Amino acid sequence: MRINVWLLASFLSLFATATWAQHGWGYEGEHGPRHWGALNKEYASCGAGKAQSPIDIRGAVPGKLSPIQFDYRAAPLHIIDNGHTVQVNYGSGSSMSVDGKRYELVQFHFHRPSEETIDGVAYPMEAHLVHKDAQGHLAVVAVLLKQGKDNPFLGSLWANLPTEKEKEKIAEKVSINAASLLPKNHAYYTFAGSLTTPPCSEGVTWFVLTTSVDLSAGQVARFDRIYHNNARPTQPLNGRVVRLSQ
Repeated sequence: MRINVWLLASFLSLFATATWAQHGWGYEGEHGPRHWGALNKEYASCGAGKAQSPIDIRGAVPGKLSPIQFDYRAAPLHIIDNGHTVQVNYGSGSSMSVDGKRYELVQFHFHRPSEETIDGVAYPMEAHLVHKDAQGHLAVVAVLLKQGKDNPFLGSLWANLPTEKEKEKIAEKVSINAASLLPKNHAYYTFAGSLTTPPCSEGVTWFVLTTSVDLSAGQVARFDRIYHNNARPTQPLNGRVVRLSQ
């Protein structure tokens, strides 16, 4: 059967246009991070913001900072491939508190490679646990993931990866607890930052845990087959101070 090359090219062009229109941004080419600020007026902070994330963490100032109190509860697994990452939407009732402020866990998701770097060095992957307080302020706890032993918690997530993008998979019989994603040591770096994806809104408080968590080479490779690069490059510090808990 002969294929009309012009019709095929037109279809692919329309598909690409529809895909871009649906998502509006990506990680490569003309829709990549360098261009986010120009893609949509709502994304202006991506280009003009002065407190953008992620950052390269170096020269952090040690101090007596309040510890993070985690109060995560088990919840049924709600997982989605949203077209930019694998994300787990979390049920109500789990939270973290610091300095007397309580933030409810909303969702967590993954980046490859890590978006935050330490002294210029990136990790194979990173998890971002996104929290919101009663006033709508956001706080993100970042867990750096290094290649090492198999991670049972991630294994349970990877075993339930959706086969269809942008459609949440609800595995009510699978119970997870985000506490299993955390290292035992909760020391952290903290700084003022932003969302690392459009609209790149600022006013986000970041807590990057200093201790990394293992995942296996196979687990990295499994995510890599879905998202080889979904990390925004590090952004200028612009005078911000990064503090280190003791």
